[in-house]
Amino acid sequence: MPRKEWTPKQERKYEYIKESERRQGRPPRRATEIAARTIQKERARRGQTKTASRTSVRDISSSRRGGLRSHRKAGGRTRDQLYNEARQLGIRGRSKMNKEQLRRAVDRKKAG
Repeated sequence: MPRKEWTPKQERKYEYIKESERRQGRPPRRATEIAARTIQKERARRGQTKTASRTSVRDISSSRRGGLRSHRKAGGRTRDQLYNEARQLGIRGRSKMNKEQLRRAVDRKKAG
């Protein structure tokens, strides 16, 4: 469903997103919709569309948002990793702790 006004790069990105959504198990119509909306939102942010919602224009770009999600702090442990460490260290009440509480409890136990 690439449009005439889309650049070749936008058309490639559309196809890539659509295929990616299909690989994740989305139905063809839903995959097409997600891909088209993604490209249209990026076009709106660049001023390439006649109309655009405030959200489309003010929100951070999808590629930037994905990049922010994909990187974790160096040495950062997931909650599951912290939970397993807490279990090995015999920390009580670990199942009710959030990630930050687990991190502090594990660090305290290791230090002292």
